[in-house]
Amino acid sequence: MNKSPVGGEGGGGVFHDPEVDGNGEANTIINNTTSSIDQNMKAIISSGGIGSGSGLVTKKKMNIVRMTLLFVGMTVACFIFYNSVFPSRFLPISLYDYTGTTSSQGSDHLLDAVLKNASMKDRTILVTTLNDAWAEPNSIFDLFLESFHIGSNTKWLLNHLVVICLDQKAYARCLALHPHCYELYTEGANFTSEASFMSSDYLQMMWRRIKFMSKILDKGYNFVFTDTDIMWLRNPFPQFYPDADFQIACDFFLGDSYSINNLPNGGFTYVKSNERTIWFYKFWYFSRKAYPKMHDQDVLNKIKSDRSISQIGLKMRFLDTQYFGGFCQPSKDFNKVCTMHANCCVGLDNKVNDLRILLRVWRKFMALSPNATTTAQTSWTVPQNCRYS
Repeated sequence: MNKSPVGGEGGGGVFHDPEVDGNGEANTIINNTTSSIDQNMKAIISSGGIGSGSGLVTKKKMNIVRMTLLFVGMTVACFIFYNSVFPSRFLPISLYDYTGTTSSQGSDHLLDAVLKNASMKDRTILVTTLNDAWAEPNSIFDLFLESFHIGSNTKWLLNHLVVICLDQKAYARCLALHPHCYELYTEGANFTSEASFMSSDYLQMMWRRIKFMSKILDKGYNFVFTDTDIMWLRNPFPQFYPDADFQIACDFFLGDSYSINNLPNGGFTYVKSNERTIWFYKFWYFSRKAYPKMHDQDVLNKIKSDRSISQIGLKMRFLDTQYFGGFCQPSKDFNKVCTMHANCCVGLDNKVNDLRILLRVWRKFMALSPNATTTAQTSWTVPQNCRYS
């Protein structure tokens, strides 16, 4: 650690540790420790606790005591900082009392109203995020909404879809097309344009999403989160695992829904609000500090085998791509597929092109007679542009 005294000289200086910057509790301990050393020394000297029979303390012994006290303070501060990054390493889960993310009172009331109006009877909602680039006419958002209209038993789900808009233009477009829209303001951020994969704006957007979903869990709502480039072709609820707390789609599914070796995709999750998932989302969000410059999906791959997750009893399941497919690993059975994701694809134009083709193929399948759908050898003609993106 690089420590520099600020605002004083000698033993009474106030220390600022850049490695624990932002952790007020840790820096407070450091400052209180250093500022109290001289007072402790005076007490020791006056009591004759150190030194010769005359009660005098040598300069060398004073320095030893001073450094010992400082070392103890720094050790405690480092413990607090490390625990803020890895909360499960030292403190039991029961000690954590997580609260929701802060927001203005008016904004929070508006969010509560939107969630309440969109909620199913069991407090379940569908959630997606939207920025201006994806909200433009004839772009991703239009295709997303269209998929609900032409899917099998999916149109009613639009009544429970909450669209989290990341900028004013997306919010205005959402209000023109959909009843449940909420504008999420992030100070100092501009999410209007298309964010290049793994750019700083992209990472900030992904982590802002995790933080916001954590807030929804805090409010007691279950949610199905869906990226807007996922086409809803069939009602997915019958295919969810009823006993799971957290279930997530995969880029590549390896055949075992319990295996942490599956490669998950954070673009589609079904999460029930309870103490375990509330803790898990906070742990996921805090873990970004331990893995800088990684997005939420890669960090999830790092922490999914963390022993603290099994210790709290979180029931995690991975969704089969035969029901929840994508361009990485397409579903091959049109009579089972529920969603198709434009994953393994970079570039807005590439996604729009291939998703249009996907919906065209799906319309043709849905136009078949009921008898024909069971025997038809329909197959996807995508990815096309995405294959080379």
